Amino acid sequence: MHKFNTLVERGRFDYANLPGIYCIAFLEKSLLPTANYHTLANLRDEQGELVDRQMTFITVELAKFGKPVAEVQTDLDKLLYTMKTLHTVTDPGQYPQFWTEEWLQLAINELDKRSMTAEELLDYEMTLSANALAVKNEQKKMDQVRTEAVKKAILRGKLTVEEIAEDNTVSVNFVVDVQRQLAENK
Repeated sequence: MHKFNTLVERGRFDYANLPGIYCIAFLEKSLLPTANYHTLANLRDEQGELVDRQMTFITVELAKFGKPVAEVQTDLDKLLYTMKTLHTVTDPGQYPQFWTEEWLQLAINELDKRSMTAEELLDYEMTLSANALAVKNEQKKMDQVRTEAVKKAILRGKLTVEEIAEDNTVSVNFVVDVQRQLAENK
């Protein structure tokens, strides 16, 4: 309720214009007496009359989700299938095609990280850091190689700026910057 309280202003306030608040629960077991694995609910009174649409309660019961991969169509189904089966798949050849979607890759990586011990997570973060540094250093080397190739082409004086850019797969601005640096260093 804290978030709801931060949305309300003092004085005369129009409660009808508040943004919706969603409570989302992913449950491993079945809880509700319905066959549906995905339930949306709003507050109702004793007679079943709707009290408020402001707050929506979303419950997902993984135990009730049983679609085979061939029937998985919606993003929700893809997420639930992933949550329910990811831990059982060991061979990348078994991965469903939709696991290559970027948003699911992010979710899978997050699930993988959450199952790590503190030591494994530290090792993972250190590896990420080392890889990022290696990529940055490699990029720096590539930039130096490109700069040297562009310098040689400029100093030869036989090609236009556009031709040098095209031959070295760099932008015209990159070539102009190198030209400027050469002129400043004379």
